[in-house]
Amino acid sequence: MDTVTVGAVNSVADTPFLIADRKGFFKEVNLDVKFQTFNSGAGMIAPIGADQLDVAGGAPAAGLYNAIAQGINMKIVADRATDPPGYGFNVLIVRKDLVTSGRFKTIADLKGMKFAEPGKGSTSLATTERLLQKAGLKYDDVEHVFLGFPEQVVALQNGSIDATCVLEPWATQAVKLGIATRIYGADSWYPSQQLAVVLYSVGFATKRQDAANRFMVAYVRALRYYNDALQSGHIAGKNAADIIAILAEVTKLDPQTLREMTAAGVNPTGHINERSLRDDIATFKAHGLITADPPLATVVDMRFVDHANSVLGPRH
Repeated sequence: MDTVTVGAVNSVADTPFLIADRKGFFKEVNLDVKFQTFNSGAGMIAPIGADQLDVAGGAPAAGLYNAIAQGINMKIVADRATDPPGYGFNVLIVRKDLVTSGRFKTIADLKGMKFAEPGKGSTSLATTERLLQKAGLKYDDVEHVFLGFPEQVVALQNGSIDATCVLEPWATQAVKLGIATRIYGADSWYPSQQLAVVLYSVGFATKRQDAANRFMVAYVRALRYYNDALQSGHIAGKNAADIIAILAEVTKLDPQTLREMTAAGVNPTGHINERSLRDDIATFKAHGLITADPPLATVVDMRFVDHANSVLGPRH
């Protein structure tokens, strides 16, 4: 069997990787997948650029494009998470006391509030800017506070932030704790934003193409299995119990929270939304976070998902 090293953060973002592993899809294509745990996707950029890691999941954020501009080469090869209509797992939540007091009624009321993002130059920049534009606000009309998603829940609880667009399952956790009110998902103002992607090292993509193709066959098969479990915005359809069990085991999250949270959307073919990438790149440039357009024509490589779909046939 060929060994493939995969970077993971042991969160719900790793769902397709975990399905392919636990359901034996990788073994069926003669791959021995070894997971390496990282604290964040950003920590995977250097090792995948140095061919010390074959596959990783990452966010198409300013840091990724700056790494590519600095010669840290990698390939964007598949979808990992989007928010198509009905699957807004990137959620605007506001501190509950601000809602119950009437301080927050509409998006315009965010003006002057402390609004959290996971980091400067993350995909949340574009999400937040579009949200504020809906009410005629500018990005700097709110006070930006940069905190990781788990820390945002704590900050809502102690009152040090007022609102945020936070990913699941943290949005559902905050609501269940009674400290925040869910307003709506980002699918209502930025549908199908490309929030996460699968990355291949250049060495894996070029020198081990056969293994890279087989990995993608297993991955796209997992995407189809996952999509079969989606129903009305949740992991509630066919295969749902199986997927909830896998996620609960790996993430240590409460199964009920996993059932209640809004599920991420993932394209069952694995193809990415390149228009979203380009839109977000324009936003990063406008904020001075990247200086030039990254060479998407060479960075984005859909040959592997094309191969996987040709092997698996049409999705029924």
